[in-house]
Amino acid sequence: MNEKHLSIPSSSADQTSDLAALLAPVLSAGDVILLHGDVGAGKTHFARALIQSVLGLAEDVPSPTFTLVQTYPAGDFDVWHTDLYRLTSVQEIEELGLVEAFETDVCLVEWPDRLGSLTPEHALTLTLETGTCDDTRVINARWADPKWCDKLSRWKT
Repeated sequence: MNEKHLSIPSSSADQTSDLAALLAPVLSAGDVILLHGDVGAGKTHFARALIQSVLGLAEDVPSPTFTLVQTYPAGDFDVWHTDLYRLTSVQEIEELGLVEAFETDVCLVEWPDRLGSLTPEHALTLTLETGTCDDTRVINARWADPKWCDKLSRWKT
């Protein structure tokens, strides 16, 4: 597959939330978003905003840093928010049931480098980079699956 990419600047936390909210309505079962970035880059902020938009309410969305996985029923699918930072083996990830969820639910994965060979080819990869000012970010998107071209078209307008 031919990899595509898109870079979107964000000048504030609110703008990052808005980008997540634009993506939320077009997500469907089997969509996987891999969230890369340093500590404090905004991975959890982006995931929270996306989950709140999918659910249609400003529900508290805790970080899964210690629980590893938080799931949210969203009609036809669940939204999985995972933080793999503390995991050290592929076997630990398999025990979470995440691989099965990649096919049936929407999955947001922080620290996806831990997935190794389990990384789904159809995933959208978002790398959040901090900018020169406190709240500025650049969100770099990469994907090979053509479905993401349509889903990300909302970011280009």
